Amino acid sequence: MRWLTLYLRSRRATLAVPAAVGGTVLMWALWVINSDTREAAPQTVVATVLLLVTVLTTTLGSPDDALEATAAISWPVRRLAHLLAGFLLVVLSLLVTLATEAQFGPAGLVARDAAGLLGLTALGAAVTGIARAWFLPLGWTLAAILFPQTATLAGRVLTWQTQEPGSVAAAVVAGLLATAGLVAYVVGGPARSAPGEAAQQ
Repeated sequence: MRWLTLYLRSRRATLAVPAAVGGTVLMWALWVINSDTREAAPQTVVATVLLLVTVLTTTLGSPDDALEATAAISWPVRRLAHLLAGFLLVVLSLLVTLATEAQFGPAGLVARDAAGLLGLTALGAAVTGIARAWFLPLGWTLAAILFPQTATLAGRVLTWQTQEPGSVAAAVVAGLLATAGLVAYVVGGPARSAPGEAAQQ
């Protein structure tokens, strides 16, 4: 299992995973302290999913671009497992709260947004690199939280993150983003860093 330990360290997972769990606990505690209702508001749930995905963005690549390109390692399999593990971490971290005083659900909303936002982030990592992969998910989701739209199909598509779990339009958008991100990242991996970015990492 030494290779797994080295892999996790190279991806900063040893820092990102505790940070993601800590972020979940923080959001849970804030809801318990500041709210009289047991069910967290949908906006809070979406914001928490976004927080976890953003934290996990740093694990999508390593500081060594040459290592990412080596043919000696079966990278597509590892990238696929990496994304699935990230998805499970986000979903399970929030679904555990369903048995507590502050429930971050429902499960359909959490799973849909986790899949869509992870896919969007992975797509960003494949196109622009991990340093900027979180820009679009963050901006798009914050806009959807601040200006939710349900009256029209276009509105439901543009603010898919905040739609009801049963929304077909939101499910389709999330599915497309998840698929596109999965294929782009698994096949191509993260985009190579610019020399200046590589030095900072």
